[in-house]
Amino acid sequence: MSWLEIFILIISGMLVGFINTLAGGGTVISLSALMMLGLPANMANGTNRIAVLIQTITSVSIFRHHHMLDTKKGIRLGIPVIVGSILGAEGATRIPAPVFENVIGVVILTMAAFVIYKPQQWVHGNIHLQQKKTGVLKYLMFFALGLYGGFLHVGIGYFLLAALVLGTGYDLVKANAVKVLIVLMYAPFTLLVFILNDEVHYQYGLLLGAGGFLGAFIASKLSVKKSAGFIRWVMVAVIILFSAHLFGLIDFHFEL
Repeated sequence: MSWLEIFILIISGMLVGFINTLAGGGTVISLSALMMLGLPANMANGTNRIAVLIQTITSVSIFRHHHMLDTKKGIRLGIPVIVGSILGAEGATRIPAPVFENVIGVVILTMAAFVIYKPQQWVHGNIHLQQKKTGVLKYLMFFALGLYGGFLHVGIGYFLLAALVLGTGYDLVKANAVKVLIVLMYAPFTLLVFILNDEVHYQYGLLLGAGGFLGAFIASKLSVKKSAGFIRWVMVAVIILFSAHLFGLIDFHFEL
């Protein structure tokens, strides 16, 4: 392995860890880097799960230290996500996912409109929704999110944030903390599925994870210090760039 490969993986990991902790969608960078280095799409998808696991361990630890994490509710919501993610990851080892990209782009742009034009709930949350009992439909929604997270993972942070803010009433800072806990819960299971299917490059994954640790550490500290309004605008910026990539307006792929 060359020093250039090591540099690309660590820097990509830092960017992804930072973006995914504050918003989501950073995985498109790591997948692009892994495929640029010669991994096929399925193996890049599996290898990336090592970095996801490392960066979420980092973020969850910091959020817990600052008492910003609703662990009890996060675990309850994470259980259906785990079940869905295992099924989604198993499907990802067999099925290509080109159609998903345009669908995700439309959904994410719609979400951007909500974030921009209906900011109050994202910033202040909804106490009534937070206290409301979690029903069957909500568990089914998180199961569906798990299916997608296990299948591709790209953009899952947006969907989880939307579900947690608009569906359960958290403000964006608290939703961010619960989001990374849920991802941490399902990440080991999806990684195991890819390992069992021989679709993980351990060296690349660990280097990407080292960068992800640094990026997640910085972003978690920043999230604790900054307001929900700051995170909202980071989220909007990343959503626009990510959607532009999905629709082919910007190409994040690059070659050595």
